[in-house]
Amino acid sequence: MESVWTEDTEIRRREPLPGDREVPAVVIGAGLAGILTAYYLQKEGIRTVVLEADRIGSGQTKNTTAKITSQHNLIYSRLIRTFGRRMAEHYASANETAIGEYERLIREKGIRCDFARCPAYLYTQTRPELLKQETEAAASLGIQATFGTGCELPFPVAGVTRFQGQARFHPLKFLAGMAEEVEVYEQTKVLKVEGRRVETARGTVTAEHIVFASHYPFLNVPGWYFARMHQERSYVLALEGAERLEGMYLGIDQGGLSFRSSGDLLLLGGGGHRTGVGRKDGAGQGYVLLRGRAEEIYPGCQETAHWSAQDCMTLDGLPFIGRFSRRRPCWYVATGFGKWGMTTAMVSARILTSLIGGRECPEGDIFSPGRRFTAQAAKGLAVHGAYTVKGLAKHLLPSGDREIVPNCPHMGCRLEWNPEEESYDCPCHGSRFRREGRLIDGPAQTDCRRKRAGGERR
Repeated sequence: MESVWTEDTEIRRREPLPGDREVPAVVIGAGLAGILTAYYLQKEGIRTVVLEADRIGSGQTKNTTAKITSQHNLIYSRLIRTFGRRMAEHYASANETAIGEYERLIREKGIRCDFARCPAYLYTQTRPELLKQETEAAASLGIQATFGTGCELPFPVAGVTRFQGQARFHPLKFLAGMAEEVEVYEQTKVLKVEGRRVETARGTVTAEHIVFASHYPFLNVPGWYFARMHQERSYVLALEGAERLEGMYLGIDQGGLSFRSSGDLLLLGGGGHRTGVGRKDGAGQGYVLLRGRAEEIYPGCQETAHWSAQDCMTLDGLPFIGRFSRRRPCWYVATGFGKWGMTTAMVSARILTSLIGGRECPEGDIFSPGRRFTAQAAKGLAVHGAYTVKGLAKHLLPSGDREIVPNCPHMGCRLEWNPEEESYDCPCHGSRFRREGRLIDGPAQTDCRRKRAGGERR
């Protein structure tokens, strides 16, 4: 089912690339990060074109809960311990600035996208000491953060951390407005990037600067992003008849939920899991879990819509924003946004514009793909590697009576059937396919192969 954002917004269609082009900069991907990056580059006097395989906003932007916030779960106390106060301040400042920049753009351009400032809360029912630590860390970095024990949620909590001055909006209405400011070519899938050449079936774009803003980089090398990230599914219900909330909420406990209001609806999120990996105990996840919790918390509420999102998760929990690789100094990347794509899209646009424009960008250090490898990243690499090895080993097994060859065309991992969403999902790197094998999400670039009568197609 489509998100509530798609129900009332239709973005103007653009033509495909009409042939070869030579421009200073090209952005791959017309989601929020890609459109904003192109906009700021244009403001710098750097002509930029955006190439989109499908439609503007057809990727993950339309599936968000659309919170614009610097409150990214329990992160600031960890950043101070791991990277030091200076880099932690850079992370906090970049995200706080992003909120203000959204507000400035929306007012300046008169975009009607339901933007509203509101507080954002972390809540716990069992571990208030963790929230007290996070509150102290965030406040020490200049964020308006306070700890308390009461809130508007309809169940008891042991503590809440409140971030003042955060925001929410309608992401597609905003994107539609900003897309009018840039040059976008839809239905123009990028097939290959070599040096300064971006090849598509519609023509080749030659550029001095190439930005990968396509959610998950589809090139394996250089960069090795497939080894540095995995993807996770998350789920949302739109509920009618649930009490409206002034703030936005996220639970830090295992199984914690996300809450935010949108008009007369309440958006309830949660039930997340690694893409391609279901629960082995038979318990519900995804929509099943959320519907059960919705009935517990808001008896008699009505579900009006449901949808899911896919998020790129890095080994250390921080985005990769900056130069794609030392081997490709004219390539840039924005990926690994985790659950915080709205704020990080703006952060990405500002950092990449500074780098391409040759300006100093002190805040880029904490987001750099070349940042130092941490103990958390090492632990994440071990877990990610185990899933990859298992998925690759399974590809040697017989595929049964399925009509497709159930090995991911990205790197060959065995796909797992997702009965709740009726898709084949890759547990290694997160590619997803419809029942008939058609590609839904990358990093795979092609559909699954179909079997011949009497055997598998090679």
